[in-house]
Amino acid sequence: KNLCRGIYTKTLYLPQNGHQMKHILYNEKRRGPKTEHLVFVFWFYQVRVIAVVLRSEKVDYHCLICCEDQLHISKGVNNILSTHYYFEYGPAHIMCPLPLSCETPSHITLMSAGANFTEGKVLKVLNVSFSAMLSTQKVTDVLVCGLELVQSLEMLQLLGVNRVAVYLTNSSRETQHILDYYTHKGIVEVIPWSIPRLLKVSRSWLPSLSPGDIHYFGQMPALNDCIYRYMYQTRYLALHDVDELILPHWTELLPVLEKQHGADQCYSFENNVFPINVILPPPGSQSLAPESLWSPGSQYVPGVNILAHLYQEPITERTRSWKRKLILNPRGVISPDVHGLAEAQISCSWVDRNAARMYHTRSPFQPELTPDKLLYDGQILNYSAQLIPAVRSVLTETGLLPEHSKL
Repeated sequence: KNLCRGIYTKTLYLPQNGHQMKHILYNEKRRGPKTEHLVFVFWFYQVRVIAVVLRSEKVDYHCLICCEDQLHISKGVNNILSTHYYFEYGPAHIMCPLPLSCETPSHITLMSAGANFTEGKVLKVLNVSFSAMLSTQKVTDVLVCGLELVQSLEMLQLLGVNRVAVYLTNSSRETQHILDYYTHKGIVEVIPWSIPRLLKVSRSWLPSLSPGDIHYFGQMPALNDCIYRYMYQTRYLALHDVDELILPHWTELLPVLEKQHGADQCYSFENNVFPINVILPPPGSQSLAPESLWSPGSQYVPGVNILAHLYQEPITERTRSWKRKLILNPRGVISPDVHGLAEAQISCSWVDRNAARMYHTRSPFQPELTPDKLLYDGQILNYSAQLIPAVRSVLTETGLLPEHSKL
């Protein structure tokens, strides 16, 4: 039986000593390093398998590679990443070298040494098209990864984002309806993320704070997947959450950062917290800004109005480096971390807060602060004239807001 003509699946869960690992495959066109720690001592092309593994298991892998319906077998190298945060399971990159005659493999599977392959199923290799390289991309070609709501999605478009990748574990019917709407428009790509169905996920970043098998809902494998999934589809990639926005407009911002720090690098933005429990009028005014009073119909679509939270916690030495987020060139990254780069071929420059910073609308990080200690920053209101009608239109088109509602 020809393995390379078997039944192909995009994802496959391979039992390994009674445990399961999720595998997603990406073609690696960057030249591999020459290192004595690897079996391979020559420069090579390779397939990088993004996996979730039980860190305590020591496994030898064989890679079964399909290229033009021909089967090639090579020895895989398991590189368990350092970004496991002491959980039992963590992200890993399993490297499968390709023969010189194969630059674009179609499918692959992994086997532990000595195992018999009987199912005839292999995984599809992603990122096999390399037409969207740097020379063909505009500086405004940017992706954002995160679970988004309507207001965030509309703001991201106003900031110059082309597409948003959503790693979805589960959602309400309303949220799924919104995601379907944006998917149909070509703005959103939803990646089903099934790790919470396979492992007990932690709700925090350390096992001592929230027990589980893997760090924070499987965040690190998702970040690694996002880097490699879009590595050759976008010039820049942004990694931040739904309640975070990097201002100002990226079309204007990125050329400035490229001139200051170099092009196609990594740019790190300061985290400015706008507590959601504080709604105050601008300085010198007795009444709230009209945009702060605006609501997309809380009885229909509950949620936080980012235009209402205009006061931030002051930046201290303790918070200056806290939870920064990135816009980066994915081709320069080997493995990301939550707030930085774990391994990379590029440097990550801290951006001056006067040039750009991240607006993080969330629960207080410094709850001891009284409202009079917060600092006013109304830059987000510069987008309200476009944001409000855009959000209203989406909520009406999706049927979440009755057409007769007055907003």
